Amino acid sequence: MLLSTDGILSGLYLFSAPFLRISAMMIVAPIFSAPGFNLRARVLLSVLVAALVAPSMTIPSSFDLMSTLGLLMSLQEIAVGLMIGFTLQLAFGAIVFGAQAMSMTMGLGFAMAVDPQNGVQVPVVAQLYVILGTLLFLSVDGHLALIDAVVQSYSLIPIGSLSISASSFTALVSLGSIVFAGGILLALPVMTALLLINLAFGIITRTAPQLNIFAVGFPVTILAGLFIMFLVMPGFLVALTNIFQFASEQSLTIFR
Repeated sequence: MLLSTDGILSGLYLFSAPFLRISAMMIVAPIFSAPGFNLRARVLLSVLVAALVAPSMTIPSSFDLMSTLGLLMSLQEIAVGLMIGFTLQLAFGAIVFGAQAMSMTMGLGFAMAVDPQNGVQVPVVAQLYVILGTLLFLSVDGHLALIDAVVQSYSLIPIGSLSISASSFTALVSLGSIVFAGGILLALPVMTALLLINLAFGIITRTAPQLNIFAVGFPVTILAGLFIMFLVMPGFLVALTNIFQFASEQSLTIFR
């Protein structure tokens, strides 16, 4: 059986359109974009998901990769994928932001380690919370929710519709502020308790200046911070699950 040139091009367009959106999502999405996630595995996973999705897609006749309109459509596919992945990445950004605030309050801002998600140096407390967040994200099937979100996005923004608007980008920026506010709320119990402890040390210093509070206060602050982190951990995991769920829902809401 011989394939015509038109048939080959039609199959290429049918596959390339979903591949662009899915692979763009995996470039920035949590877990998939981690330095430890093999690039070849990322490409193969994108190809597999695109091959499964492509038969149910309808490619408009105007979708031509070699035309100006086709280029615009391809850029939109990439933009949609990046926005979906970035929405979930914001949740991990909130974790790092809140954990860094806790580290500075505890006096552990100088203790740095490499973040396995982004490959950059973050405080050890932030690394701990990123690892916990990653395990929780996998346990609630967040990686599957990401793939499901990018597949469902075709019902909101079909291939070649050119329907993405400036309001979607505005909603993404607003979502960032909401998620990072959630990061502060995650750190608030520890920060509040340590603030009260530091206030007590300040009062002791004023009443008994001869005491070397700095030598005692520094280790006490660290130990108290770790103890409070342990106490609030169940509530932290619940709040983190809610943040993941909220970000997952908003990954499609921003296009409406």
